[in-house]
Amino acid sequence: MPEGRAVDERTTRDKARILWAYARPHKAVLVVALILGAVATAAELATPLVTKAVLDGLEASASLRTPITILGVLLVAGTVMGLVQGIMLGTLAERIILAARTGLVRHLLHARVPEVTARPPGELVTRVTSDTLLIREATTSSVVNFVNGIIGLVGAIVLMAYLDVVLLGVTLVVLVLAGISVVALMPRLSKAQQEAQEHVGALGGRLEGVVRALRTVKSARAESRETDRVSEHAKASARSGIRAVKLENVSWTITGVAVNLAVMLLLGVGAWRVSTEAITVSTLVAFLLYVFQLMMPVMLLTMSLTSLQSGLAAAARIAEVEEMELETDDDGAGPGSRNGGGGATGVGVEPPVLRLHGVTYSYAGADAAARPALDGVDLDVPRRGHTAIVGPSGAGKTTIMSLLLRFLRPDGGRVELDGHPYEHWSTDEIRSRIAYVEQDTPIVPGTLRENLAYARPDATDAEIQAAVDALRLTERVAALPDGLDTEVNASQLSGGERQRVAVARALVARPEILLLDEATAQLDGLTEAALAAAIRDVAGTGAVVTIAHRISTVIDADQIVLLEHGRVRAVGRHTELLEVDELYRELVAALRLDTGAAVSRAEERAPAGA
Repeated sequence: MPEGRAVDERTTRDKARILWAYARPHKAVLVVALILGAVATAAELATPLVTKAVLDGLEASASLRTPITILGVLLVAGTVMGLVQGIMLGTLAERIILAARTGLVRHLLHARVPEVTARPPGELVTRVTSDTLLIREATTSSVVNFVNGIIGLVGAIVLMAYLDVVLLGVTLVVLVLAGISVVALMPRLSKAQQEAQEHVGALGGRLEGVVRALRTVKSARAESRETDRVSEHAKASARSGIRAVKLENVSWTITGVAVNLAVMLLLGVGAWRVSTEAITVSTLVAFLLYVFQLMMPVMLLTMSLTSLQSGLAAAARIAEVEEMELETDDDGAGPGSRNGGGGATGVGVEPPVLRLHGVTYSYAGADAAARPALDGVDLDVPRRGHTAIVGPSGAGKTTIMSLLLRFLRPDGGRVELDGHPYEHWSTDEIRSRIAYVEQDTPIVPGTLRENLAYARPDATDAEIQAAVDALRLTERVAALPDGLDTEVNASQLSGGERQRVAVARALVARPEILLLDEATAQLDGLTEAALAAAIRDVAGTGAVVTIAHRISTVIDADQIVLLEHGRVRAVGRHTELLEVDELYRELVAALRLDTGAAVSRAEERAPAGA
């Protein structure tokens, strides 16, 4: 489904198809539950007729042993069937929720990055946790109750027709009028329930963002403002929920009033029929018992319809997640498919490990008149050495990283690995050769050890410890209650510590290609020096690509790529760009660096970084 499409555009049939997709794998269990329900309903339907036989027996002074025994058997059978059916449906409901949640999580984590990041994380969490609960009843109890209600309703009507057609006509007139009223309320009920869930999702998205920025919220004294904003979503959800509750109760009340009205009319008409000897008293009693029995199937049908509306609304929201475009490899991608496509290189010249050739990219939803994020970028990343990408904000630096990691795919041009277009490689092959440190440096839920070995779970303790030492994390790890096995989260570690953990995670992966996006933004001078040493070490055997606004972290890079407005403006070493490029000099001056000292440092470090 294209982004921005309204959920209301789906027809009821579309939503029902989505719900049935969850129930389809459990058809056998549903059929058994339906059979049990039918048997239990049949037992209930037989009860008034047996009661009539008891009354007729009393009038004729006949033995009541047989009809009373039958009544007892029907009671026990109906109770046992109901118990077994309830357990089966409850178990089935939990299995459907499990399948829905695991399927949604799998789809979310395999979806294309732009598809996922276009929505607030809190809203997506709500769809996995809250919306899946609503499809539980709609795919299990509602289905069975609906069928049981139909069986009970049809069976009762048939037996009532057997007892007296006139009384049946009175009953049907009342019930048909009530049914039309209830069905007319269903679209409004569905809309109210869907709006309530939408507001719950918006609440989750807003609250998740506020909690992430809690320090900023508090420092800006914005607690009350944010409380009001989040509360507005809660109030909107409550308003829609209250409207849904009112409609539900109106529909149930209409049903109850209809049954009671039918009873009142039947008492009058039935008494007249008895007085004219058209029917017996026992027939009237049995007929009234069937009318009272009608209360249950009619209520089951009403409750099933209201529950189904909730499930249909939730199904539409869940379908939005399931229709997110997944990351896919191009046809033929994978080992052995790389025949040709690489750029030619001279004899004895080592080809670049990564290459961008005429790459263009524009973000979805961007103004058509706006510049593309990348506009004809040509870039070679040597197989060994340190390549730094610098430029003003919005120049396209992070977009290049996203293309190299195949989070995005270029609109034009091509990206190459080992001289072969990305289309000839699987996504797994590409990412298995790259370690990435993103700008936000998130901490994955789990222990510190699991975080450090996240990209390479089979890493040894020695390899993990070496990365800890290299990033000056040794003392911090020692201060944790359980050392490397301490459960950590973002609030336990400072920004600089999270950055060091992220870089250490990349080093543990022993990458052939290391991508660093603003990896030094929150590091002190000593730690930055340690990181620079780690970069030089990796650059000695592999490729390092760094994005940084702090020129001090890239002055000894083997090549610096200067971007401006999505284009490569210049390529060279620090000293060269200082001499020939005004924008580069402005960047350095803006950071208040001593360009002379920077030149000296670059010259001193040139042999080590070469």
